[in-house]
Amino acid sequence: MCCWKKKRDFLTDDNVLHLLQNLGAEGKVRRTKASSGCPMLRKHKLQKQFRDEISHQGVLDIEDLVQLGRNIGTCPYYGSRSMITSADLVVLPYQSLLSKASREALGLNLKDSIVIIDEAHNLADSLISMYDAKITLSQLENVHSHIEKYFGRFRSLLGPGNRRYIQTLLVLTRAFLRVLLNDKDGNRLNTCPDAEKGVRENKTFDSSMAINDFLFSLDIDNINLIKLFQYIKESNIMHKVSWYGDKMTTMQKGLAVKENGESCDHGTILSGFQALANILLSLTNNDGDGRIIISRKRPSSSGQGAYLKYVMLTGEKIFSEIVHETHAVILAGGTLQPIEETRERLFPWLPSDHLHFFSCSHIVPPESILPLAVSRGPSGRSFDFSYGSRSSSTMIEELGLLLCNLATVIPEGIVVFFSSFEYEGQVYDAWKTSGILERILKKKHIFREPRKNTEIEVILMKYKEAIDNPAPKSGAILLAVVGGKISEGINFSDGMGRCIVMVGLPYPSPSDIELLERVKHIESLGDTSSMEIPKLSISEEHYGGDVQSGFSILRSCRRRGKEYYENLCMKAVNQSIGRAIRHVNDYAAILLVDIRYASDSSKRSFSHPSSKLPQWIKESLVSATNNYGEVHKLLHQFFRFNKNRNCN
Repeated sequence: MCCWKKKRDFLTDDNVLHLLQNLGAEGKVRRTKASSGCPMLRKHKLQKQFRDEISHQGVLDIEDLVQLGRNIGTCPYYGSRSMITSADLVVLPYQSLLSKASREALGLNLKDSIVIIDEAHNLADSLISMYDAKITLSQLENVHSHIEKYFGRFRSLLGPGNRRYIQTLLVLTRAFLRVLLNDKDGNRLNTCPDAEKGVRENKTFDSSMAINDFLFSLDIDNINLIKLFQYIKESNIMHKVSWYGDKMTTMQKGLAVKENGESCDHGTILSGFQALANILLSLTNNDGDGRIIISRKRPSSSGQGAYLKYVMLTGEKIFSEIVHETHAVILAGGTLQPIEETRERLFPWLPSDHLHFFSCSHIVPPESILPLAVSRGPSGRSFDFSYGSRSSSTMIEELGLLLCNLATVIPEGIVVFFSSFEYEGQVYDAWKTSGILERILKKKHIFREPRKNTEIEVILMKYKEAIDNPAPKSGAILLAVVGGKISEGINFSDGMGRCIVMVGLPYPSPSDIELLERVKHIESLGDTSSMEIPKLSISEEHYGGDVQSGFSILRSCRRRGKEYYENLCMKAVNQSIGRAIRHVNDYAAILLVDIRYASDSSKRSFSHPSSKLPQWIKESLVSATNNYGEVHKLLHQFFRFNKNRNCN
């Protein structure tokens, strides 16, 4: 008995996993043949043959690599990845380059390399968003439940170290549940009808906290999160607990089904564990590097309910690792200006003589573009698509009348950009009801950008076909969304984009608490004593997504925060309007539809939008027209001139 007890106390999680893997449907231990790893990787000669073939054939695309791997009988992914060390040029996405863990996994050494980052206009935001971490309430409940079941089953078989770490995980998940449910025990509030009614009536809100405040408020500041994360990484506890949960579920029910009908499988449990691990790792960052967002929103068709999220605010330390390792870093893009914001956020420590900025003019001649600030519609009404005015029926109607007129004067394709899918849908439905949509359809076909990326290719093919074969109509109109797939990576050369219509100024919603945290952080760069911004904290003020509160914070900014907010808008505008001019012989009109594009900057709280347009567009911008008649005349002359020029 004593010998058995001694042996039992020193059983590890590896023994537990071995028992799990050999647990049959009847609860009996069965023997299995051990095997691990990809079988293709064991054939070293074939891997070498694969690398030799690539060396002889030169540059191959993904399809060619896959076919070569099939012909030889080895893995094309690992075969090509093993050649990174000998490659002169490696092309890879942001995430694989900017994440230290990804670079190490790939065996990518940046020492004395030249790093070229294309489309660098979003580099700062892309970099910090890679280090965000989020876990939802449903994931937390799932993970907590599975850890409890695992610990209850194997507690007597685990060594003291393993027991302590697993108990710590339970303490943390219970604390996280407590803050999301606003309940001292971390239990669901709707365990009875009266409680459920209270939850429905309780107003939801978001709040934010610094890391240290968050840890102290939950009384978990004494936990060594670095050691705990290391334990999770080295012990493989995530796979062991999820494996056990999956086994028990399969044995008892065949397949566990949640109350909402979704299946709870191995992958779902693992994703929840990974989300928890990412949150724990985020909490080891410096207190000023980011903020914890606490959202107690209830689940809905458009959202996933309550969640905890860590938002990284500074990318300076992350980017400095790349800069210090490499020989040089080149940031390339068509909308990099203003470069000062990027410098302040990513490499403020870099001496000015180490930073070189180069800009060149566009390849198209000035007569090939016609940028117009359209401040009035055909009926004479002023275009004001600011947050408080854009939903008015008169504004939507005036925009529809503008499209009716543009359809008669602009040949081939027109791409219209709206600030969001919601607003595009609101405008489309209003046009359909009022009969304006029917009037536009008499001249041009109408297509709409789908929310699902998988459907975009089909819509674009139909749009192109309507332009190539216009009869009996004169082309097509594509309704798109700023920040969508079409605005970021689709080229509308020649007839696909003879005119780009930008509806309003697509400022991000000031109700977004994550955006406001970034604005406050950027405002504090440099002189931290220059201003005081209202502080959001869980213990003082809850943020319920009030737009006016967001505007109040933005107005309190003096320079950097306000400029960042403006830049987010104008970078999105520049990306969208840049979809049209794609080669030296291309030509297109660009209509900026809003009185703010033409109004005097002295009357605005923000800087004038035209000041942040690309230089090649700004130089040709017609910023003042008295009425729509002038706009129509300029468009008519522009397209007649370019049509004759092309014919000649």
